[in-house]
Amino acid sequence: MNLKKDITEDRYFNRDLSWLSFNERVLMEAENKETPLMERLKFLSIYSSNLDEFYRVRMPAILAMGKIKEQDQTLPAQINQVIAAQQERFGSTLRESVIPSLGQNNIEFIYGSEIPAIISKAVNDIFFTKIAGHLQLISVSKKSDFLPENNKLFFAVNYPGSKQLFVVNIPSDSISRFYNIEANGRLYVVMLDDIIRIHLHLLFSKTTSINAYAFKITRDAELHLTDEVAGSLTSRMEKQLAKRDFGLATRLLYDASMPAQTLSALIKAFDLQNATIVKGGRYHNLKDLINFPLTDKKFLYQPLPAVSLNISEQSLFAQLDKQDLMLHTPYHNYDLVLRFFNEAAIDPSVERIYITLYRIAQDSGIAQALITAAKNGKRVIVMVELKARFDEANNIRWSKKMKEAGIELHYSSTKLKVHAKIALVRKRVKTKIKSYGLLSTGNFNETTARFYTDQILFTADQNLLKEIQTVFTILTSKKNPLDLPSKNFKHLIVAPFNIRDRFFELIDREIANCRKGIKAGITVKLNNLEEETLIDKLYEASNAGVAVNMIVRSICRLVPGVPNRSENITVTRIVDRYLEHSRIFVFENGGEAEIFCGSADWMNRNIYHRIEVCFPVTDLKIKSDLKTILQLQLSDTEQAVEITKEDFNSFAKKMTGSKIRSQN
Repeated sequence: MNLKKDITEDRYFNRDLSWLSFNERVLMEAENKETPLMERLKFLSIYSSNLDEFYRVRMPAILAMGKIKEQDQTLPAQINQVIAAQQERFGSTLRESVIPSLGQNNIEFIYGSEIPAIISKAVNDIFFTKIAGHLQLISVSKKSDFLPENNKLFFAVNYPGSKQLFVVNIPSDSISRFYNIEANGRLYVVMLDDIIRIHLHLLFSKTTSINAYAFKITRDAELHLTDEVAGSLTSRMEKQLAKRDFGLATRLLYDASMPAQTLSALIKAFDLQNATIVKGGRYHNLKDLINFPLTDKKFLYQPLPAVSLNISEQSLFAQLDKQDLMLHTPYHNYDLVLRFFNEAAIDPSVERIYITLYRIAQDSGIAQALITAAKNGKRVIVMVELKARFDEANNIRWSKKMKEAGIELHYSSTKLKVHAKIALVRKRVKTKIKSYGLLSTGNFNETTARFYTDQILFTADQNLLKEIQTVFTILTSKKNPLDLPSKNFKHLIVAPFNIRDRFFELIDREIANCRKGIKAGITVKLNNLEEETLIDKLYEASNAGVAVNMIVRSICRLVPGVPNRSENITVTRIVDRYLEHSRIFVFENGGEAEIFCGSADWMNRNIYHRIEVCFPVTDLKIKSDLKTILQLQLSDTEQAVEITKEDFNSFAKKMTGSKIRSQN
């Protein structure tokens, strides 16, 4: 689907339409009949979950922009048109492709059809034993005291003979959305919604005729915090989180068969006049498809075996004294990261441990090792980002545990986030202090490491780690880092201090080399590319003849392939079994390539409003491995698409002869 046919005259793609094209690419994996069946359901789930977040995070900002800038007033209509078309594809994929494929495998998914008589007794038993006790019948007035929580499911109920509007909850957040029933050698899967629907008459007296229409309200996810407000950040965060589910409504999604009178009553009762009103299907929150009860291995991607790096020394730190190591997750086993912190926790010569934590795993072995280290008498300094969106509550929970153990906790100011992924261990070796570090493109999170592609550098490079210590000094300062003078980092690229200027210098050197006839080239892998001055600098490089190869998973505002502007730039997007998450930057430098990895995308927030760290890779073997990985991804013919000036998701590379799938 071409979200924008030809924007040669436009200098940048629209950020939000570009993101919607990424979500379309996710949907394309669900449409692909070569994708294993349960994985197709998962991609439908991811698409749905992504769209919910878009309405919670982006739509409030888009609507606000439209009020301020005349040129942005038509954007919500464009977005709604794109989403409506995608939702049609979503529905047809599920109904006309995925569900029939389930049927071919002897699985009857009851979706939008009557529950067969053969399982009616079993369905009745499920209702009374597992569901009935979770239901609430709510009478709604024109201005109701009842406020539906964010993204919770409800039925709007028309009760014959009454003008009163009733609402019944669909408790999918507290009990299962899907129920398996075996009958006559066939597996039937019934949705919670339908079981409630056929029993709704039991909530009313003297009637068996009930019309029910599903709806949900999506609300603004923004937390409103200021440094001036008294009280601890954790307690203020907790108060804001308690309010989030009842924030400003940004979308009402409703069953398209809902009568106009019922829809009008909902809008008035819940004050939804300023929300986006979206027609939907019979079911909402299809992100729950990720929990569809289909567990047979033949319906799933078979996991690739994770390789463990060979550590010849008894101590990981002793190994790092000899050479740097790099993990490429999930292809490498993440246990080495856990070992780094576990060794530090028990090693008598370790005196201090520093780490930044952005998204902590629910059952974090890393956090537990830090707690153990503190109990073993080591000084442990942890920068926890409490404002990591949708992980705030879990980060607060772990913060309290770590504080109780005696860990020294620091939090960022409300005006910025600490997105850097760095850790530092300081050991006393005889009379000297020696440092060991982890520098990563992704979070220190053993759960996401199983399906996020990231790079993690283990190093004992003292010059590099001296600058990491400087970053931690900044983070633990009582002053706002944005108010501190710029730091002179020689090795590291650190936002907001030197990130834009340093990348400008690196690109300018490639431009100068190209003009001199010296080998030049730029390869950049990112999640998101938005910041205009960096895009302009890449346009300048292209005009100078520098070959620029981009791998951009999600938002891409750069328009490639435009004559006299970006004709030497290619942009590739990869969506496959794993989430491409790493950031890698390669500058050819006349044949002596400089390579950096790091936490920073090229977005306004990363460049100007976050603490980010990008780090140089100097080990020749690791540099060679990174270049090989990037070349493999640029050559991908199966899962990679090209972003062109005409199309966001072009499978042009599939036309070549040999088949290459970079994630296999």
